[in-house]
Amino acid sequence: MATTARKPSAPAPAPAPASAPAPALTHALTAAARGLAVIPLSPTKHPALRSPHHPASHDGANHPATRRADGAAPPGGAPDTTRRQPCRGECGALGHGVYDASSDPARIRDLFAAAPRATGYGIACGVPPHHLIGVDLDTKTGTDALAALRELARRHRFPLPATVVVLTPSGGRHLWFSGPPDVAVPNSAGRLAPGIDIRGTGGYLIGPGSRTHHGTYALAPGTAHLAPAPCPPLLLRLLVPPPRRTPPPSPGRRTAHGLVRFVLDAPEGQRNTRLFWAACRAYESGLGPALHPLLLDAALTTGLSRPEAHSTLMSAARATGHHP
Repeated sequence: MATTARKPSAPAPAPAPASAPAPALTHALTAAARGLAVIPLSPTKHPALRSPHHPASHDGANHPATRRADGAAPPGGAPDTTRRQPCRGECGALGHGVYDASSDPARIRDLFAAAPRATGYGIACGVPPHHLIGVDLDTKTGTDALAALRELARRHRFPLPATVVVLTPSGGRHLWFSGPPDVAVPNSAGRLAPGIDIRGTGGYLIGPGSRTHHGTYALAPGTAHLAPAPCPPLLLRLLVPPPRRTPPPSPGRRTAHGLVRFVLDAPEGQRNTRLFWAACRAYESGLGPALHPLLLDAALTTGLSRPEAHSTLMSAARATGHHP
């Protein structure tokens, strides 16, 4: 009986080589090795992961119902829609901005795996071990922010020690300082001087090697080997606002305290709106003139500039029929 020749089987395909880490992830892991907590960023410099509490995320894989840290969904598998206080990651999902930041390599790989389009990384400020404080010398205002910082140093007699410096695509620079663990430095924009922004607790700095729509952030020559220098005490004193004044005793003291607290608790993006609302309520209740300086202090504490805050207070006065 004739036999049919068996065709030789095709060789098994070679295993695909492991893909190399994305450049942003590589830079982020390098920063984490120095003890810095990082998050993935998009080319717009915003966190690359959408909040799981955003309405558009309710059907996505990043929702708490499907991305709990312990792998378990909430009871019944339904999203938690009863939360009233801002979530800072307590739900176990990814997508809480700077509150996702970590220096653990496995956690960082999980963050970047969930954000495959990330082109950069942010470094959380105000967290151990460095309690980083960032002095952002901007160029967008048309002022010489570096000269303004040197003038502040001369006037207040503090040194500017050698430290890590990151160059921005726009020609600005970020100076890194380490802060004391028991001091929370607030974020601010232009409060020290025009063009000088501060990144403190709850904020983040763009890490060197990050690519954005405007270009790439890079370490300044000669600073790559440095650790963040301790923030000079006299500079730190300028960065931390003085104790807030207590509202004067009056029948409306509770109302006054509530309005000031309402402004102080304003999240970024609502600072002006909250200040205007609180100032309107103050003038309507007859507390406007007394609360004006307290609301102004609260607004400056949240990071609003003095001209912007003053303009908002004046608008509230006029809107309620007062003419200061």
